[in-house]
Amino acid sequence: MDQGPGLEDCLKLLKGERDEQRLVGLLMATKFCKGDDHASIIRVYDAVGVGFLDRLLKTGMGKGTISVKEGDNRDAYLQLSVTILAAFCRVPDIASSKEMVSKVPLILEILSKGLGLSFSEECYEILFLVSTASDDGPTILFESGGMNVLSSCMHALPDGSHSFELAMKLVQLMLGKLPLDVINMEYPSELSRVVAAIARQFALLHNALKFEALHLLSAILPSKNAALLHDALRSLLDDTWATYIRVGIVAVLQNRVAASEKLQALVLAESMMSILGEIWLVSQKNVPDIQCPVPVDKCLLLVLESSRVEVAVLLNDIAYLKFEASKSSSDTAGTILLRKRDLATAFSLIEKIIKLISNDTGSGANIISESTLTKVIAGLNETIGVVLEFLQDAKDHGDKKGDDLLASVRIIGSYLAEAPDACREKVQELLEYILSVEGEDEPSPFYSVRFMLPMLCQITMKVGGCKLLAKTRGYNVVVGCLVKLIGPDSQMVEDDGTIFLACDTVINFLLKREEIGVQLDVSSSACLLRALTYWAEDVNDPSIIMMSSSICSLIFDSTTEQSLLNGPDFEPSILNNLSRLIVRGLATCGQEMADDAKAEVDLHQILTAGYARWADRFPRIKQAVEMNQPMGY
Repeated sequence: MDQGPGLEDCLKLLKGERDEQRLVGLLMATKFCKGDDHASIIRVYDAVGVGFLDRLLKTGMGKGTISVKEGDNRDAYLQLSVTILAAFCRVPDIASSKEMVSKVPLILEILSKGLGLSFSEECYEILFLVSTASDDGPTILFESGGMNVLSSCMHALPDGSHSFELAMKLVQLMLGKLPLDVINMEYPSELSRVVAAIARQFALLHNALKFEALHLLSAILPSKNAALLHDALRSLLDDTWATYIRVGIVAVLQNRVAASEKLQALVLAESMMSILGEIWLVSQKNVPDIQCPVPVDKCLLLVLESSRVEVAVLLNDIAYLKFEASKSSSDTAGTILLRKRDLATAFSLIEKIIKLISNDTGSGANIISESTLTKVIAGLNETIGVVLEFLQDAKDHGDKKGDDLLASVRIIGSYLAEAPDACREKVQELLEYILSVEGEDEPSPFYSVRFMLPMLCQITMKVGGCKLLAKTRGYNVVVGCLVKLIGPDSQMVEDDGTIFLACDTVINFLLKREEIGVQLDVSSSACLLRALTYWAEDVNDPSIIMMSSSICSLIFDSTTEQSLLNGPDFEPSILNNLSRLIVRGLATCGQEMADDAKAEVDLHQILTAGYARWADRFPRIKQAVEMNQPMGY
């Protein structure tokens, strides 16, 4: 840039003794402080000094006085000072200086009070340049209330404007410098409004800023400790943000974009269903800015198809890296970890879609059309087949330990819980292996069994299912799982639903034991009996008392009191506990059942009929029953 007399005159005025001279010099300086002419900008900065510019800025904000003519426009001073500050900050060394960093709170105040509507872009530019040039910039921005100010201002910025882009970058800078957990804890409401504003841009824009919005949303929403943020989002009076995100996700998934962007969209979709429930995927709300609303089923089909593609690709990659590629490279281990992380997202989405379908068909809401339902089920069947092939490959390579394998079992269990006959032949072939799969940190199989319990409970209602369980040694595995859930050594907090599924599976099997000709393992039975007495001890819930006593009764059909006492794992005290349990169960049988306990009738019949069969083989239990119930059974 020309540094002739014009700039020299400007510098002389800036070094003048009177404020009027410096003010004129600043007005002239706006012509020289443009573009990348850092040399001229530095000369102007050195000439004006920080003191006068600071006073001018505060005067424009109504906080200070400069000896100028009365009646001069204060807004003009503010705009001039902000314009010059923005120019100075284009030089990184100036932007990173303490003087510029100290201006951050003042610039935020200008934005928060709406003092600079006509030059807000320059305010955002100052904040951005200072925050990128100074290591402490993002922290100062956050501590000065940056999140609060951005949350109040972003919604009013023009769609796709440079100001909005800079505002988003400021959010990114704070997220990159500070733990997201801290921001979630301190500013959940403010962050929810930021999310809502970014969601709108994600839906409406069709340029690079759309993907910046996607990246930011998929970084904020999946945070592990974002419960307060999620609550704040659910509490927003204007819930159009959820529709905007769905529209944006559909746009990304249905267009030709990089695979990494589609994966980000899936991460975002998974987070949205975690926040708002699976129904979000098929919800529809018209918003004024969206001229062509997304059809109810479109997002569902796109998310499912994209997830299915990811599952197929990722499982193939993982299988290759685990079983064929060189294992000596640390890069291989790192790549496997990344693939497993992405696989977890795709599996979670498919599992949520399975739940959505189950809820929709079970409730009779019929939100999903018959044709869409057919497509979804066909796609799910195909994907479950792919997952089973992955497990077959792992079995062939002698691999049964890993979180990827456990996740595969979980998705299979989720689907078979709704469609127990799906892929029947392959499931039967792999069942023994499936029940032996262990997570990375598991000492023995537990979660794999737990994931399969809904299916096992259903198939054991028939003789064929019990035969399959006997053939695959699945009964002992289920018993082991139940003991871990209810026994004295359990350190797990499990829901009653899982426990009762295991109990029902055991009862189904024991009821058909003689028909399928199976002998029970004495040691396994002893462990289960001990766990059942522990579970029911000091409990008044009739369902627990009846379930535990009925299982004990069925086990007694296959053994004797003396056989149990002769076993290495059976102490006499356990027999005393069993006696008390049977007495309580029979006493419960004799009580008048409330309307909501009629489901226990079958268990009563199992217990009372069983007692009549085995009482003579268990003299101590019989004696305890007769002492407490003289009428006998």
